[in-house]
Amino acid sequence: MKLRPPFLKRIDTYIIGKFLGTYFFSILLIISVAVVFDYNDNIDKLTQNGAPWQEIAEYYLNFVPYYANLFSSLFVFISVIFFTSKLAGNSEIIAMISAGISLRRLMRPYLLSAAVIAAITLYLSSEIIPHGSVVRLEFENQYKRRKKNPTYAENVQLQVDTGVIAFIEHFDGPTKTGYHFQLDKFEKKKLVSHLTATSITYDTLSSERFHWKIHNANIRDLRGMRERITHHDLLDSVIVMEPSDFLSTRNFQETMTNKELLEYIDRARIRGTGKLKPFQVEYYKRFASGFAAFIMTVIGVSLSSRKRKGGMGFSLGVGLVLSVSYAFFQAVTAGFATNANVPPLLAVWLPNIVFTGIAYYLYKKAPR
Repeated sequence: MKLRPPFLKRIDTYIIGKFLGTYFFSILLIISVAVVFDYNDNIDKLTQNGAPWQEIAEYYLNFVPYYANLFSSLFVFISVIFFTSKLAGNSEIIAMISAGISLRRLMRPYLLSAAVIAAITLYLSSEIIPHGSVVRLEFENQYKRRKKNPTYAENVQLQVDTGVIAFIEHFDGPTKTGYHFQLDKFEKKKLVSHLTATSITYDTLSSERFHWKIHNANIRDLRGMRERITHHDLLDSVIVMEPSDFLSTRNFQETMTNKELLEYIDRARIRGTGKLKPFQVEYYKRFASGFAAFIMTVIGVSLSSRKRKGGMGFSLGVGLVLSVSYAFFQAVTAGFATNANVPPLLAVWLPNIVFTGIAYYLYKKAPR
């Protein structure tokens, strides 16, 4: 005897099993093909650049969840179209409707399955995939594009806190050391403290974040007409900046968890940096992508619940056009947020808003 939650009927568990089973099978099948094609396409580059087998294996272990999550909404749609068309072709949906099950009631197990997929998608994109993206992006830069990450920065100036400005003349990435460091503190637009140091080093061994060691520092405290100068051979200090703030790499936002993204966005607002929007887009996109599972599910059921003479071909064709249009629309609006003055939240969610309207229209037109 199979156990199931009391709020789920046999028809619910049947549809949920078919939905999720088809979804994970389609991911396994399509991503496996994508891995083979990607490896064959880049085998010459990997061989010429001396990529070790261990790093290649690690790269593809992170390649799979990233692209599976990226195209999750498409896999949702393919899964719904495939098995719902089979149900309609076998007259199972007609039998369900004849037994008094409305289309609205039939949607329940579909939406429950979509909720499971949306939760998995959100968790992967916010907690798991960012860590794997560090390995994936480093591998692509080193062995595919032959572009090394920046190792130094010149003349870096940041507002690290309200009224506190930091300046580093030269920052060396491998040693995480900045040379000719200055830290100025202002109160009511007046300079009250001026620190100069020969070097500053990020303490990677400290359990505390933003921990820096300042070497050979002179501090001038300015209070009205009084001035006091003190010298320190070594200072331990917490300054809200990290080496990644100076050496940001391509698609750096993809390597951050949701918590790290929010912290970075808050710091960027304080500093007034112009590189804020890509990080906002990445943050909002993770939630919008999860919601897309519901939209594609409704569209898929609405298109494929009718029994057609040609089978699933028509439904699959129309649905693929809609899903590709959704992906294209999403990419275009994300570009608007980055390169234009469109608010990132609106730009990221606009495709969902438009396709929610399309899903509602198709649902109303679906057979009852």
